[in-house]
Amino acid sequence: MKRIQYHQYGGPETMRLETFELESPKQGQVAVKIRFAAINPIDWKVRRGALKMMTGKAFPRAMGSDFSGTVMSVGAGVTRFRPGDAVFGLARLKESGALSEAVVTKEGFLAKKPDNVSFEDAACLGTPGVTAWNGLIDKAGLARGQSVFVNGCTGAVGEAAVQIARMLGATISGSCSAEAMPRARDLGVQEIFDYRTTDLSTLRDRFDVVYDTAAVMQTATGLHLARSKGVFLDIDPTPMKFLRALFNRRLKPVVCSPRSDILDAIARAAGDGHLRLPIGEIVSLDRAIGLVTALENGQKLAGKGLVAMA
Repeated sequence: MKRIQYHQYGGPETMRLETFELESPKQGQVAVKIRFAAINPIDWKVRRGALKMMTGKAFPRAMGSDFSGTVMSVGAGVTRFRPGDAVFGLARLKESGALSEAVVTKEGFLAKKPDNVSFEDAACLGTPGVTAWNGLIDKAGLARGQSVFVNGCTGAVGEAAVQIARMLGATISGSCSAEAMPRARDLGVQEIFDYRTTDLSTLRDRFDVVYDTAAVMQTATGLHLARSKGVFLDIDPTPMKFLRALFNRRLKPVVCSPRSDILDAIARAAGDGHLRLPIGEIVSLDRAIGLVTALENGQKLAGKGLVAMA
């Protein structure tokens, strides 16, 4: 089989489309034939070595986190899936491997794809949906009637956060570019600010939850916008932020942490029409390195970049 992999940590030039041998699924694991994979910033952050304390020094390493496809085989102890099931989810962070014709991942990192959700749409849901859920529900305990400010409300995680917050009955404000404001209104963002022309630290409104899904907001600004009992969700955690969070319970770093209950809830939301992310471009696996490189270098798409497997 073929996948995109690299033999040392580094920039886009390290990526290669190469053949590999798919391992057999072990205890609690599932092998999936991939139909579509979605590209996320975490993919190149891992490849650049930003998480090498977790991902280790063994090479070659595979690229990619989010995908949809069909179960090929299951390991011992797997009860939620069987061969032939249509699924979506995430690859294991340490091994990655979604930009591939097939991948082995944990049973708990998958959910069954609803029949009325396409493989393309399902591939987009993993990292954005789980990260939004981790922040709004796991960390903030968002409840009906509360207020949320989503910084970067038309990015992938931002759109997922807006839709989940709306599903939970929250009032939503946010920031994005002027060009993206119509999209934000369609999503249900009630008060929208242009991040290019607005100094968010000067806003007078205060919110129960401030979620920086763009990973650019200063901690001081996020805490300033949060009410006295509100929280600031930071999608760009660092060791110093984790340390600071021990002393300030209003600061809550968010790390994408998949679980079967979250993915099942995301599947239900997508099947009910409450959660969908736009697709900007679809390329074949042999063109995927070019698209990853372009996105890594700052190219913007009006939605997710997807890779279609032959």
